[in-house]
Amino acid sequence: MSLFPDDVARVQRRTVAVLSLGQVLGGVAFGATISLGAVLAADISGDDAFSGLATAAVTLGTAAIAVPLAALARRGGRRPALATGMLVALCGVVLVIAAAAWRSFPLLLVSFALIGAGQAANLQSRFAAADLATDRSRGRDLSLVVWATTVGAVLGPNLTGPGEMLGGAAGMPPLTGPYLFTVVAQVLAIALYLTLLRPDPLLLAVRVTAHATGASGARIAKADAPALARYAIFAIAAAHGVMVSVMAMTPVHLLHHGASLSVIGFTISLHIAGMYALSPIFGILADRMGRIPTILLGQGLLAAALVTASFGEDSTLAVTIALVLLGLGWSAATVAGSALLTEASSEQQRTRRQGLSDLTMSLVAAIGAILAGVVLAWIGYGGLAMVVSVAVVATVVLSVAVVRLQR
Repeated sequence: MSLFPDDVARVQRRTVAVLSLGQVLGGVAFGATISLGAVLAADISGDDAFSGLATAAVTLGTAAIAVPLAALARRGGRRPALATGMLVALCGVVLVIAAAAWRSFPLLLVSFALIGAGQAANLQSRFAAADLATDRSRGRDLSLVVWATTVGAVLGPNLTGPGEMLGGAAGMPPLTGPYLFTVVAQVLAIALYLTLLRPDPLLLAVRVTAHATGASGARIAKADAPALARYAIFAIAAAHGVMVSVMAMTPVHLLHHGASLSVIGFTISLHIAGMYALSPIFGILADRMGRIPTILLGQGLLAAALVTASFGEDSTLAVTIALVLLGLGWSAATVAGSALLTEASSEQQRTRRQGLSDLTMSLVAAIGAILAGVVLAWIGYGGLAMVVSVAVVATVVLSVAVVRLQR
């Protein structure tokens, strides 16, 4: 295709639209997994202390495939990488249903780990949206793809009731009916990426750079800023760890306080709406106000969420408000941090660091989810919120240090 700026801009708009639709489909799987994972793990294992292992398995699976997916993207482009992630996740969904039917806890954890590949693909989509973006629009384009997850992610948990009815009619094991919708969504996402993500944004970006280099007769390269890149990776991982640790334990906490599955699904839906619905606003703020100030705004929202959860742990309304604030804080930190990471990395380092960032955030979240179950059983939901606030404080301190270093 032509490499004129107007043509590249047109491809970028099409790419953002395709990635956004893929995020809608991927969000259905993510929402259903989060809302039912902890409950399924507690039910099949027979011990609430193991409830956090469901989310831990998803995040470990995300971590395990993040770097290989990034390597696949580097060699063959975003299209095969995203489709592969969704295909592996589809296999995981099928195995979750089998694990519930056989009451096999080890198989359940393996299944959730495979589903993590879909989350890895969803995470890589935000970087795919930045491949052809300019510095002025990178935060906005990236955040639009993040925002699109809202539709599927909010819809996913609210399919719990209808899914259970449909699954019961089909003779499926309890709590697995909603995964029927997940299977359909995954298949559609795979078809979407394979057929419509053309030309591949990453491969085209490489061509655009090579063309600009040849036209100018000089090497055009983005300066590398490793200190800023490391800070961005830390900020993204810390926000993700805080969010996952608290969110993973919320269904179990609410269930113990007498909430129904419908109420739990609605609460998680609002949380996921907080994660994604306002991301375009945070993207615009990151473009105009700056990446680091937007990350700090996210830390303020996370702190407000943790205080609300700690002091309002006995109130379903307070927990719901806390989860919305938690999602908003995650969104601000993730959108601004991802834009900062892309800009702080040279062409040679960019894809590798993006994979490292996804790996790091997933490992942090997995450890957080595992320890969250133990902390919940030890000092309760409010105590858990206070423990994870350490990550927020650390991010703020590092932000001040990075700003001083820049000056």
